[in-house]
Amino acid sequence: MTAIIATDDGRTLEVLDAGPEDGFPLVYHHGTPQGAVPFPTLERAAAEHGLRVISYSRPGYGASSPRPDGATTAQVADDAADTATVLDHLGVGDFLTIGWSGGGPRALACAALLPDRCLAAACCVGIAPADEYDGDIRDGMAEENVAEYTAVFAGAEALEAFLETQTGLFTVSAEEVAEALGALAPPVDRAALTGELAEYLAASVNAAGRQGIVGWRDDDLSHTRPWGFDLGDIRVPVSVWQGRLDAMVPFAHAEWLAANVAGARAHLVEGEGHLSLMQKAPTILQELRQLGGLA
Repeated sequence: MTAIIATDDGRTLEVLDAGPEDGFPLVYHHGTPQGAVPFPTLERAAAEHGLRVISYSRPGYGASSPRPDGATTAQVADDAADTATVLDHLGVGDFLTIGWSGGGPRALACAALLPDRCLAAACCVGIAPADEYDGDIRDGMAEENVAEYTAVFAGAEALEAFLETQTGLFTVSAEEVAEALGALAPPVDRAALTGELAEYLAASVNAAGRQGIVGWRDDDLSHTRPWGFDLGDIRVPVSVWQGRLDAMVPFAHAEWLAANVAGARAHLVEGEGHLSLMQKAPTILQELRQLGGLA
């Protein structure tokens, strides 16, 4: 089921609700740049664990309206507030959450800012906060992401100019997506980018570009600003998942998060990349249920 819901500040959010109606709610935060589209790999694993997947396109992606001041003020914490709005609309109380890549910080935001509702969170291949990280977040990224985050640090105008050169990603097909990622997709990820995973990734980046670069711009900028919450104050159970061969978000980011998110359970996996790790969704969700006290 897809719906458009209104926020209190006059925006709209595109929401996708999939899986068993009586399943326990699992909020999925998509990556950057992506929009909310059906994700069969995750939805099938979730259904097997009695979970219903709720996702939404972040502001500026898909059919979700941008934040009017997103280029100057958007924070990761804002997306926890949008998550609460979505759940209130659906009549959902308690939930689990999982975030992938750019969605990882959003899962952590839910753990930090919605502790009375979020039972557990999984941050998968998630970027670390630039203002707190011990070093340069670009170290270890493939050249494409080094160029992107160099533009981020140069400011909104420089980032907009860079992203306008990257809009071909918004029209990529499933057959083209691995090549389009270039060095961001090492061999282990290219091997995984077939069938439904390639179709999902292509559809999600296509959805990301329906309004141009605005969602991508604001996501990137929010990653490098203060996130709006303290990782050390999190009291909700959290797992951190990362592949050693990840070329998008360096392995060192997960090591930092594991050391700085209070009580985090780390799974730093040899031989996996940024995308190939998605094949471990059943295992990730099984542990997430356990962390949330549902097993």
